[in-house]
Amino acid sequence: MLKARISMLSRKTVLLLLCLTVLAPIVLYTDRLTTFSNSIWNNDFEEEITNLNARTVATALKAFNQDSSDLIKEPAEITISIDSSNSHQISDAGVVQKIIGEHKSRALSATEEGIDIKERLIKPVTEKENHHDDIQEPILVLGTREDDAKKTKGTTPKLEEQIKKNDRPNKKAAKTTNSMNHQKEITENQNVNPTGSDVRVRQLKDQLIQARVYQSLSSTRSNPHFIRELRVRIREVQRALGESTKDSELSKNAYEKLKALEQILAKGKQIQDDCSAVVKKLRALLLSTEEQLRAHRKQAMFLNQLAAKTLPKGLHCLPLRLSTEYYSLDASQQMFHNEEKLEDPNLFHYALFSDNILAAAVVVNSTVFHAKKSEDHIFHIVTDKLNYAAMRMWFLSNPPKNATVQIQRVDEFTWLNASYSPVLSQLNSQAMIDYYFKSQRGNSDQNLKYRNPKYLSILNHLRFYLPEMFPKLDKVVFLDDDIVVQKDLTLLWAIDLKGKVNGAVETCGESFHRFDRYLNFSNPLIAKNFDPRACGWAYGMNVFDLAEWRRQNITEIYHFWQRLNQDRSMWKLGTLPPGLITFWKRTFTLDRLWHVLGLGYNPDVNPRDIERAAVIHFNGNMKPWLEIGIPKYRNYWSKYVNYEQVYLRECNITP
Repeated sequence: MLKARISMLSRKTVLLLLCLTVLAPIVLYTDRLTTFSNSIWNNDFEEEITNLNARTVATALKAFNQDSSDLIKEPAEITISIDSSNSHQISDAGVVQKIIGEHKSRALSATEEGIDIKERLIKPVTEKENHHDDIQEPILVLGTREDDAKKTKGTTPKLEEQIKKNDRPNKKAAKTTNSMNHQKEITENQNVNPTGSDVRVRQLKDQLIQARVYQSLSSTRSNPHFIRELRVRIREVQRALGESTKDSELSKNAYEKLKALEQILAKGKQIQDDCSAVVKKLRALLLSTEEQLRAHRKQAMFLNQLAAKTLPKGLHCLPLRLSTEYYSLDASQQMFHNEEKLEDPNLFHYALFSDNILAAAVVVNSTVFHAKKSEDHIFHIVTDKLNYAAMRMWFLSNPPKNATVQIQRVDEFTWLNASYSPVLSQLNSQAMIDYYFKSQRGNSDQNLKYRNPKYLSILNHLRFYLPEMFPKLDKVVFLDDDIVVQKDLTLLWAIDLKGKVNGAVETCGESFHRFDRYLNFSNPLIAKNFDPRACGWAYGMNVFDLAEWRRQNITEIYHFWQRLNQDRSMWKLGTLPPGLITFWKRTFTLDRLWHVLGLGYNPDVNPRDIERAAVIHFNGNMKPWLEIGIPKYRNYWSKYVNYEQVYLRECNITP
């Protein structure tokens, strides 16, 4: 029994294994065969079609190039209808190549029926002003293959000729279009950023101000994400802006930064809905900016005054070098010639008071250069003890043609002392010295322009003692050491001053040249005796009638007012305020072209006035021999300096 059961199980097991070995391969083979069959059919079909197309196209193209073939019909002629008025709208000459390709495919196809196709191939690129929206576009018209073949039988060369013919206007139109696009781009750029404009620069600066306002408001500070993003945008704009003052100086990505900051500011407006807080912040910012501006202006004025007081190294070296050379000369070599002319009233006499050797040399050189008869011109130069030897040595080694030069020291005029001159006693007082030389007071003084130490020098006040200095002369032309002569000044002696003492050019073209800008009209004596709106006049080139001066006793009038101004309550020390008082109603007005001023402070003096002027004046702090001098005016002065002169080269004085 047991054996029978074992035998049964063995049969079943054998049968089961037999079924598996027979059926499993059939199932597996069928599934793989299906997949393989599909793959083969798909790949073979695609490859066959591809190869077929390639062979057909290659054969067709080869046949197309054989003009003599009778088996392939020739391609139809292309006719392009283009409105000549809109020929500039063709975007590219390559359109014709596209047409050729399409036409070839039609010629090589096996279709027997004609095809009538209209295609809009060209779209307008630019639009002229006043054009309507329904401008007719150029249309490509292709005839049927059979009709075109009949019309163009044996005309493959004609096709090429026609293509070339149609290609020429297309190229011209494309060139016109590119030119117009370029011009349009330039115009748009000019509208956005006109040459030399600062529109975008100002926009960036305005946005930075707005950003700082939002950055400081309490409502926006409570939003840390907004503040972080705002700070990032502010830094980006600051970097893009840099030191730019014009749009052309901005970086390429400045416009992107501008837009980005605009977007974050728009978010800030949504966060901050209280306009009053923004207004208050802007007002506070405005007041703070105004205070800073005033402080910077005062500091700039003080530094400008400091630069004007500073003596350049070369000008410090020059008198030392000249003095050493002068004292090495013999007594006979230290003398000037033509001393007999010094008191001749029939000659042309100039008075020049200066401690600046190079400046005095330019005044003399420019005057003599334009003089018709240089031997008739006499220069009376007065300097201080420190520069006396150097001044003499300069003019001994650089004589001005045939002109006569006299060099004197101020201490040679023994009559000019503190007992005679009130201004001399004032200048020697300790209070006056402290006023001029204690620079810590510069930040609080509103009249810094009067704090130049030159006003402390008696040389600056010698102009009020001309009759005493030159007792035998009747008329003298006074010249400042910061002027340049450009015409012959001989005619000044022929001017009739009509009983006036001073001949000068008035300077009332601007408000700050009126009397009230120099004199203290809150003082009753000043208010009683003078007109606050009276025109001022210029020192620098003045004709003085010394005979009339003596007759009217002008020097005593000067002393009278100087004694009253002991405490400087009527005017700050200087020479023009007491000059206005002393020569009040005693000044004859000269033509303004005799004396043009402003080259030492005004960069916008009329160039035509400068060229026509007899004398140009570098009044102000920006003297031409200083580094702070206005560059465009410096050549008017430097052309009368011989920089090849040995003493200038040794002291490294260059243009």
